[in-house]
Formats: sequence, structure tokens, C-alpha cells
Amino acid sequence: MPLHVSQEWPIWKIGPLSHLARNVLCFLSPTPHGAPPDGNPRGNSYIFDNDDGAKLEDSTGSKTMTAHSPMQFYTLDPMQDSRWDDLVASHPRASVFHQRGWLKSLANTYGYRPVVLTSTPPGERLLDGIVFCEIKSWITGSRMVSLPFADHTDPLLNESGDAFYFTEWMRTERHKHNWKYIEIRPLFSEMHPDSSLAASQSFWFHTLNLSPTLDEIFHQFHKDCIQRRIRKAERERLTYERGCSEGLVDDFYRLLMKTRRRHHLLPQPRAWFRNLVACMSPSVDIRVARKDNIPIAAILTLSHRRTVVYKYGCSDEEFHHLAGMPFLFWKLIEESKMAGAEQIDFGRTDLENDGLVRFKDQFGTIRSPLTYFRYSDGIREKCVAAPAMPAARRLFSVLPDALSSRAGGLLYRHIG
Repeated sequence: MPLHVSQEWPIWKIGPLSHLARNVLCFLSPTPHGAPPDGNPRGNSYIFDNDDGAKLEDSTGSKTMTAHSPMQFYTLDPMQDSRWDDLVASHPRASVFHQRGWLKSLANTYGYRPVVLTSTPPGERLLDGIVFCEIKSWITGSRMVSLPFADHTDPLLNESGDAFYFTEWMRTERHKHNWKYIEIRPLFSEMHPDSSLAASQSFWFHTLNLSPTLDEIFHQFHKDCIQRRIRKAERERLTYERGCSEGLVDDFYRLLMKTRRRHHLLPQPRAWFRNLVACMSPSVDIRVARKDNIPIAAILTLSHRRTVVYKYGCSDEEFHHLAGMPFLFWKLIEESKMAGAEQIDFGRTDLENDGLVRFKDQFGTIRSPLTYFRYSDGIREKCVAAPAMPAARRLFSVLPDALSSRAGGLLYRHIG
């Protein structure tokens, strides 16, 4: 059954409260474990009975909400409703991946339509929201993800403990729409060991604190692997360009194609990066390093408030000895520091990617675990990823550029 975005979500009649709803509070909100929240009425909605059952009832006019008072859910289109922009601008856990530009890029490239679930009625200031995209795939199954291709997307909830009711929505709507699972990708949240939300994927997450001086930051880099290589790049007189021009997008994408082929992976479609530039400006930058006017390395970054996010990087292996990537990261750090940024988000890294983990560690970053969670009736689903079969990966490495990019456009919409 397709998901329709409307101002008001249908009101559901539900059975006994799931184990999920009781335990998810431990990492989505500060409400004590097992205790339903207090807050304000939202109109017609769930009425929770003393026997942990639920029934539909008209309860308008109530001035307070107890453990057995109603909460009504609504949906909104974050690409049309400006209240979402206001929430993203003010909520302490909002990130660049909540921005309208990221959602619009997903929609324009892959056809994903975002929807925000909220307890705030239409016309009122938005107090909370969890943004999802429905991925419809005959290959990997239909599911709800918050959010596709984002490193992390925290639920933007307030401190009243409304997560108790939001998570009941996951249980009910997953069955109603026959979704394979619902996935959330929280950065700051911790998981209670008894929760029915199952850990699905884990990564390392790196951040660099920009509060020290530039000299202090530089001296915390690994002396041989980073400091000396930056100095080497400067001696080699690498040139550098930053911006979002079509020429920079083309240079970046050519290097991305080389990098993905080197790793036997399909590239993301070129349209994805063009849409990021078109939809997220001025929160997106491409930096390209050159030797004798030849592009040798490039990175794409995003920004939100005082955080800069390193999202994509690529390089030409022939020129690795010139240290283009360390050179670009140092430029990124210098410019972010001067612009008033407080930290650089170095992004997620697969646990088994020792080389990339080591590279990020060598910048003096702080490494912490990042875990995604799924609700799928307790059945552990296999992670959706690019094909890992050796034959398929070898094929990816020899496809012509045009065909490789086109194949990536077809495949990635099924991954999310």
C-alpha cells in the first residue's frame, strides 16, 4: 500500500503496547524507562488503558496528557512546509541531513518522497518530527528509512517523552504498509539492551574539534603520515580551487569514477552530485587539488550551523605520492576554522575498513561507535549494500564510464 502524504495521518486502532514502545524511550528521550510521557493534548488519538491495551476515542478538550491521555499524529511534506525548516534551524540534534536541500536531492535523483511524522497539528509551530523516506524496491524490499544515504539522522523530538507514542507508530504502520522494516540512524542516542529495536549496522564515526588553534590542530596530526605529507604537497606547489561550478562538479566526478573503479564499486549517478549542488547551495562545497592543472584529488563537504561534514572524497592513484588528499583536508580545516566552525564531521566508516579508519585517526579525530536500528518484528534483516560478489565487482571495474554511471543510477535507488 503506498504512503500518502497528507496534513493529518489516519488514526489507528491498535492492540497491546509492544515491547518496542516501552523500551525505546531509553535512547530516544530522557523519559524514565517504561513510563509514558506527560505533555499536551493533540486531539483525537490513542487512548492507552491501564491493561496496556489501546482503543480509539474522542478526547478533545483535555488540558493535560497523562499516561492514558491521547496523542494524535500528523504528517507533513518537509519540502513544502516551512515549519520543518524552522525546526531544523533550531533543534540541537538537527544536522545537514535534515535540511530541505538533502531531501530534495534524494527526491530529484532517486524518486524518494520524504514525509515527517509529528505530534504538532497543522498551523502550529512545529515542536517535533521524525523524517523518513519510503524506498520502494522489487529487489531489496519496500521500507522506511530515516534517511537514505545519510550518515546519521536523529529523531528531532522534544523532552516530553513523546517517543513512547512515536515508536508505536513504527509497529502499527510497518504491518499496515507491509514494509520490510523501519530504520532509524541516530547519532546521539543510546540503545537499551532490552529494546525491540534491533541493531542493524555499525560503523566508526569520527569528528575533529576545531576549538584549538590551527597550530595546535596541526601538531596533533600524525607526524609522518599527515604533517610531512601536507608539507610535501606544498613543496610540490599543488594548486587548489573551491566552489560549486559545473567544471568543478565534472572534475570531481571524473575522479570519483576512477576511485570507485579502483575499489570495484559502481559510482553514484552524476545527477546526485548535480542535485546536491543545485539544492544545497550555499551549504555545499567542492574542493579540487591540481598538479600542473591536472585534477588529482577532490572532496565534497556539506555544512550545517557550526559543523562541516566531509561526505565524499576521491583521487587519482597515479598522483597519490603528491599527497593531494591530506593537502585538501588541511585546506578544509583552515577554512572551516576561519569561518567559525566548531567541528568537522569526518563521517562514518565501515568497521572493517582499517585503512580509512587509520587515515581519519591520523588527523587527531575522536572516534566513536555509530549504530543504526531497525524495527522488523524481531527478525534480523540482512543489510542492504552494493553487490559483494567478486564477479560483479570485477565487472564494475571494467564497465565504460557512461555505462557504469547509468548502472549506478539504477542500482543505488534500491539501496538507500
